[in-house]
Amino acid sequence: MEDLTIIAAGGIVKNRNGEILMIYRRGYWDLPKGKQDDGETIEACALREVREETGLQDLQIDRFIATTRHRYYDDKFTQKNVVKITHWYAMSVPGTPELQPQAEEDIEMAEWAGKEKVEAYLHQTYDNIKEVICAYFASAA
Repeated sequence: MEDLTIIAAGGIVKNRNGEILMIYRRGYWDLPKGKQDDGETIEACALREVREETGLQDLQIDRFIATTRHRYYDDKFTQKNVVKITHWYAMSVPGTPELQPQAEEDIEMAEWAGKEKVEAYLHQTYDNIKEVICAYFASAA
């Protein structure tokens, strides 16, 4: 069976206090991201997905961080092995806007977290999210 490839994008959003946005979904701390729509640029996908999953509006892309790739079996929709390639961007918003987690995407919480809290959340997240967060902090220096 041939693998299905999904292209996605997301971001690490920083507020004016230097805190970053984390979401809690399906028992793990995560970052907002999602699938690219037909005809959509990868940057537009990243901005749209963050807006949809968090309610943030005044987003700005600051820089590219990394691309991750992971494999999983999709037993919910396609019943296929999936290779998901996700493009990650550092983003910023003015102020510290209120967050609105998208319940339809199983997002239970969204919060602004300082570096110490983010480091604590790394114990309850996916390996590729750890990679992205580490790359973000390394490139921010």
